[in-house]
Amino acid sequence: MPSLWKRITFSAASVLCVGSVVLLVVALSTERWVTGRILCKTGAEIVNASHPEMELFIGHIYYGLFQGGKTKKCGLGNRRSKIYIFPNLVRTLNSGLHMMVILFLLVAVGFALVSLSFCIYNARKVPYQSIKGHKGLYLWNFIAAFFASLGLLCFLAAVRHHSLTERVANHRENLFVLDVLDDSLDWSFWLGVGSIASHFVVCGVVAMSRIKLPKPEIKKPEEPTISSLDLLY
Repeated sequence: MPSLWKRITFSAASVLCVGSVVLLVVALSTERWVTGRILCKTGAEIVNASHPEMELFIGHIYYGLFQGGKTKKCGLGNRRSKIYIFPNLVRTLNSGLHMMVILFLLVAVGFALVSLSFCIYNARKVPYQSIKGHKGLYLWNFIAAFFASLGLLCFLAAVRHHSLTERVANHRENLFVLDVLDDSLDWSFWLGVGSIASHFVVCGVVAMSRIKLPKPEIKKPEEPTISSLDLLY
């Protein structure tokens, strides 16, 4: 049976692993990986809009790994539409890179669950094999953080070097051309970064479990001393 300190630290590590899994699952399922502003270039050119009038043709876009939405302004009022990455839009994107993002994040979720199971095991038992103890936890957390990092880096590459936002914005636009004025990473992306950070915190907590706390000394009650004079009485 592990000591109280080890049970506390491994229980805390288990909570952090659960948090990492939740962050990745939420990041995968939400639509706020990127947000940006889009200009209806065609509408602005038709009316020869001046600089102050450009605001009337600037809409918004947001999207995630599976779906999103956009609001375009082309002189006909606000037109909101839903964006679905699968099954059609992904064909116009760098589909291999997009699938790698999803695959890497799913692998990261899997290894985070493995790390969780090992944390629970170490909180209940003292493992005989080192791979089931601290070394194994370092390994699984490193692999989970590594694959999550790969997924986020691939997504960054798609946004910055493959014009992902522009392709998503102009999907199924036959009459209008939409220019991306600016785009930025939103909170869904940063949830993935938080998941990576949590794995490094888990490694720190696991390292703390190896600290040996001093055991409280229990003083034995002093036995009464009997002198020879006491025996005479």
